[in-house]
Amino acid sequence: MTYHKTIMEYAEKQVPACVSHDTISDELFAKYGVNRGLRDINGKGVLTGLTNISKIVSFKEEKDGTRTPCDGELWYRGYNVRDLVRYMNGKRFGFERTAYLLLFGELPGEEDAVDFIRHLARSRSLPTNFTRDVIMKAPGRDIMSSMTRSILTLASYDPDALSAELADNLRQCIMLIATFPMLAVYGYHAYNHYENNQSMYIHHPLPRKSTAENILRLLRPDGKFSPVEAEVLDVALMLHMEHGGGNNSTFTTHVITSSGSDTYATMAAAMSSLKGPRHGGANIKVMEMMEDIREHVRNYEDEDAIRKYLTKMIRGKAFDGKGLIYGMGHAVYSVSDPREQIFKSYVTKLAEAKGCCDELLLYNNIEKIAPEVIAAERHIYKGVSPNVDFYSGFVYSMLGIPVELYTPLFAIARIVGWSAHRLEELVGNGKIIRPAYMSIMKERKLVVKD
Repeated sequence: MTYHKTIMEYAEKQVPACVSHDTISDELFAKYGVNRGLRDINGKGVLTGLTNISKIVSFKEEKDGTRTPCDGELWYRGYNVRDLVRYMNGKRFGFERTAYLLLFGELPGEEDAVDFIRHLARSRSLPTNFTRDVIMKAPGRDIMSSMTRSILTLASYDPDALSAELADNLRQCIMLIATFPMLAVYGYHAYNHYENNQSMYIHHPLPRKSTAENILRLLRPDGKFSPVEAEVLDVALMLHMEHGGGNNSTFTTHVITSSGSDTYATMAAAMSSLKGPRHGGANIKVMEMMEDIREHVRNYEDEDAIRKYLTKMIRGKAFDGKGLIYGMGHAVYSVSDPREQIFKSYVTKLAEAKGCCDELLLYNNIEKIAPEVIAAERHIYKGVSPNVDFYSGFVYSMLGIPVELYTPLFAIARIVGWSAHRLEELVGNGKIIRPAYMSIMKERKLVVKD
């Protein structure tokens, strides 16, 4: 601890030097035509690759070259996600069937679905003593880091971890898709036991249960859940599993794969990207915001009170002072986020089953009022609407899922999309992804005495 304090003091002293030498003005980015964040001034992403896995529609391209905002669309392998969710309605294993579609390009027939689900179930196991020796030995609240450590350690148990063969990589992806729920939930139980002094219980997944059902079973002391709970979680996983090749963690997957690195290292890198609060942790911020709103708005039917408080928030005078209404707007979508629109009916269904309709009323009113407040206070180039994170945290709280597992749940779903993109990069891999950076460094002469 003494050394830690000493090195921290040294680091704090050196911060001004870092700021002085590493600050680059906005004017220089504009001067050299650099699109910060690989997005142009209108928010359109710089084209860096092609994919056949999914498609996002947020604007309609007109003949004259203009772009008109439209209701968002999300497509998986040529199918509109709205239609996929309707197609899976009433069927168990919607997440698994959709995973098959993303990995192999076609919706599975019944025989193919049963075979794939059976292979996932067989892969849903960890090496002997892995839970004890790896997950429980270093518990912590940061479950994403726990999972990342576990992913890298699993490579040590795979004799073909570094194989470049497509079949080996597919096997590894399927194994990780199957075991991610265990890595997440067991990591949480270890943290909850050792740091919160709570009882620890380790349930084994059941082969006849779906991924959503097993998550709820592994998490709860009695392993029990209702059909509607499993259905809503299954849909949540379907909606989060893929979102184009340009999102930060999926682009990371392409970048790392293009270098020739292995599956375990690639997925660990994707996890590290998703962990960032600007990417996978957004629903946690929504929940913190909603708790703050509940403390200041007592009557959830009072739209004027809600509007006044949201206005204070957007002006930076309430909540965290950042001037943001979390869960509103999206980097890609303009008029609407299709995932939020699809999910809302399931959120309502779960809220009615859980007796949380008053809470739902608050969410509905904020969904209606927040875009009006943002439009009145800000000059924006596109519309603002709620994104999928606006409701996902609410759903997880109704399911009794702890906040520490919100981002890991995102990872449990998105590992499918990462796997599909890794396979796509492996099949079509031609060059390492290496964009250019322009140096604006000033050269200096170093006087050397003879």
